[in-house]
Amino acid sequence: MKIPFIQVADISKTFRDAKRGREVTALDHVSLDLDRNEFLCLLGPSGCGKSTLLNMIAGFEFPTTGTVHVGGVKVERPGEQRGMVFQQANLMPWLPVWENVAFSLKLRGKGAKERREVARKFIEMVGLQGFENHYPFELSGGMSQRVGIARALLMNPEVILMDEPFAALDSQTKLEMQEELVDIWQHQRGTIVFVTHSVDEALILGTKVAVMTYRPGKIRELIPLDLPRPRDVTSPEFNELKRHILALIREESERARAEVLAERAAAAR
Repeated sequence: MKIPFIQVADISKTFRDAKRGREVTALDHVSLDLDRNEFLCLLGPSGCGKSTLLNMIAGFEFPTTGTVHVGGVKVERPGEQRGMVFQQANLMPWLPVWENVAFSLKLRGKGAKERREVARKFIEMVGLQGFENHYPFELSGGMSQRVGIARALLMNPEVILMDEPFAALDSQTKLEMQEELVDIWQHQRGTIVFVTHSVDEALILGTKVAVMTYRPGKIRELIPLDLPRPRDVTSPEFNELKRHILALIREESERARAEVLAERAAAAR
């Protein structure tokens, strides 16, 4: 039997809400299987546990029950096989672009000449040639995110985990970054798990979209995307999928509002 490359097996996550003196379930019996080279986008209302699930695959958080395996190995800590790209690039302001990209090599004791040569390939891959010696304060938001992606790619991970990396970008820059990311993914043939609030972004990028429920988060529907690339956002197929996903998210958002109103009413009694 074929073993999935990423296997999220019946995981739940409960946090202690000390302020209210109660337990809060963020994820509830979530199971998900991904093969190599897939591009999964996680969608759902705010607070549904998308980032929590991503952090469990990364090894930054751990399930209360259930397990996560990557490449047949149980995830018990962060590892070099899993690269992370955050919403903010979190660059080191005192280092130029090439040193930010190659920082993991410095931690391994590699010399400056070798670090710079290795970094050059990845800087070119994300279209930042000519900016190798610029510092973070000299970069736009999109350029900073390119540095973050290059830094993750240089580690040569089997999995890249991305937590709304383009959320703060303007529409044109976001579109350019989405196209760039698809090109990189097709070239590298890695596996990507990508958290987003944008249905359009998920449909442009993914091979699958997982729509999550309101808290506690579950996988409401896992939708395979068999759309040709580059994706045509005006096509009937694209917009049919968009309408379907928006309807699912709208239902979950309405449920969330109803629960909030019910909690407020109960607290007011």
